[in-house]
Amino acid sequence: MARNPTDDVSQVVLLLDVNPFFWGAEAASGGRSNGSGGLAFDQYFQHALMFVNGILLLNHTNRIVIIATGSSTCAFLYDSTATDGINGSSVTSKANKKTQVSRTELITKSMQEFVSKEEEASKESSQIQYSNISGSLSMALCYIQRVLRGPLPHPQARILCLQGSPDAPYQYISVMNSIFSAQRNGVVIDACVVGSQHSAFLQQATHITGGIYMKPPQPDGLFEYLMMVFTTDLFSRQFLQLPRPVGVDFRASCFCHKKTIDMGFVCSVCLSIFCKHHQTCSTCGATFSRSNSTTVTGMKRKAPGS
Repeated sequence: MARNPTDDVSQVVLLLDVNPFFWGAEAASGGRSNGSGGLAFDQYFQHALMFVNGILLLNHTNRIVIIATGSSTCAFLYDSTATDGINGSSVTSKANKKTQVSRTELITKSMQEFVSKEEEASKESSQIQYSNISGSLSMALCYIQRVLRGPLPHPQARILCLQGSPDAPYQYISVMNSIFSAQRNGVVIDACVVGSQHSAFLQQATHITGGIYMKPPQPDGLFEYLMMVFTTDLFSRQFLQLPRPVGVDFRASCFCHKKTIDMGFVCSVCLSIFCKHHQTCSTCGATFSRSNSTTVTGMKRKAPGS
């Protein structure tokens, strides 16, 4: 089997869910409300830090970027190529240890600044808010596009979503656009969910892009799951028996009310999905006629995803 020099080199973009609404409710209930198995935010963050260091220690040419996903905003926290200056050259163990310490301090400081801004923004709204997963996915894909347009050789790019908050139905369109964009560009999306609910969005993302979806049964052992499953490069995965989801939730969200539905009306022109019949499609403007209560011309009732 032909092997490229960069087959075992990974460009990982880590999307870290730091939604204050989710983790605040988690801390108040002692880990019972959201089902994260008592995993506190500090532990969650420390596990993510150890995973980042593990990725960079496995191969000195590996690259990793961290994007924080909040309830209202997203931000880059860390870029190993811009901070560590690792260009494939050998470094001494002493210098590597010094780099690791500065890396941890830098990520921690960036995280503290981001969380402070998120907490200030959350005080203005008492409503339960979802994480801005669509925004962080878009940022990750833009970054990967910049890498792929750079000089050769290119590392194997993939996205890892560390998600705790439930899916936001109103983000369905933007998330699916990101998923299909990743598929077209050959970018694999992995997902590790630490909340109580499975993520239909991330199940579809991993299924479409050929990634790994996992919901650890014991979230307090998150680091072990991350190291044993998600540090594996894309080339090595074809030789390993990695966990696969039992099923995938293909339900969609309607374009009119942004709610998850089992059955709906699909526009035959632009394939927009609606929970109720409409005279015109709000997306493309197509006009529909309805002869009786069971027959729909132009807009057909079917299960989303079928």
